[in-house]
Amino acid sequence: MTLAGAFRRSSATTALAVLLAAAAASSARAQAITEFPVPTAGAQPFSIVAGPDGALWFTEFNAGKIGRISTAGAISETTLSTAASQPFSITAGPDGALWFTEVAGNNIGRITTAGAVTEIPIPPTNGIAPNPGGIALGPDGAFWFTEIGGNRIGRITLAGAITGFPIPTPNSATHRIVAGADGALWFAETAGNRIGRITTAGTITEFVVPTADAQPFDITAGPDGALWFTEFNGNKIGRIATDGTFTEFPVPTSVSQPGLLAVGPDGALWFSEVNVNKIGRITTSGVITEVTIPTVSSAPQGVAAGPDGAIWFAERSGNNVGRLSPPPAPTALLASVLPSSRSVQVPAVATVFASVINNTQAVATGCGIAAVTSLPATFAFQTTDQPPTC
Repeated sequence: MTLAGAFRRSSATTALAVLLAAAAASSARAQAITEFPVPTAGAQPFSIVAGPDGALWFTEFNAGKIGRISTAGAISETTLSTAASQPFSITAGPDGALWFTEVAGNNIGRITTAGAVTEIPIPPTNGIAPNPGGIALGPDGAFWFTEIGGNRIGRITLAGAITGFPIPTPNSATHRIVAGADGALWFAETAGNRIGRITTAGTITEFVVPTADAQPFDITAGPDGALWFTEFNGNKIGRIATDGTFTEFPVPTSVSQPGLLAVGPDGALWFSEVNVNKIGRITTSGVITEVTIPTVSSAPQGVAAGPDGAIWFAERSGNNVGRLSPPPAPTALLASVLPSSRSVQVPAVATVFASVINNTQAVATGCGIAAVTSLPATFAFQTTDQPPTC
């Protein structure tokens, strides 16, 4: 691709030196989605996580099962002994097993990679069922979980000892929890419209989300040291620094109902858009892109980074486990600019020519030329040759 560019200086100086460089752009190649049907009809896969065995493990909310899918797409299922347990969240443990919550079963479950299941009952709080939601490994080596019904943050050791800490805001409907970079646990209060923080000693602090009735749902630790969360009703992705400072980023598609999210292998955060059948991606600078899922009305939920570099997700209504191919690497472009500098009298126009060659099979977008240094001048260019690869 060849570009012709021109600078025009409008202020009253005698000469203008122009230094130019070719600008490259990243690949815009489409990512492919593959879907794998869950064997049990109406299973409603919900949460998904990478396991220690190189496979992905997921909860089957409506079937009372824990599923396992290899990176090749082979699925196996394990039925839980508690009837109508409604397994909800799942995470990998330091003991080589997977730990999960049972919302209706009121248990914390553990499953080995061989499929052996243990279920530990959670005691009620003042006669109220705990209904455990999210679960995460804490920095103290124990698991911390939310009690949607009990309005507490629970803690369970690997040996099964359980303690609980009341959440200050009543009926907060706290769903998900994650360990932060500051050594505390952070959680999302869906009904309370707050992001909470609890130390391993049990001290809780709450921060009100700026958007009213945002309904924060999921939360995860970002690669930038902050906590990132979804606003199910606010249609935003939120960020809270460990000092409590909020930033919110609107999702481009309206009423998308962002659900669960996870950090991808590319350093961005990937999230499900439950109501609009999409998987979203947001960079730590707040740039959002979206990919549509082939199955209509699939209601995507859990998202996880797989050991194969792909993004895996659970389709609750579609009854599939989806795989989004790894994001393409940036396209390497070769470029040259002639002449490399110009000096002209005001108000003359300085013209240059640049050649940009895309030496890969991926499609590059946004190719152009730009000034190396800041210049008080206007700059314009137009394409004089447009091959298909650029």
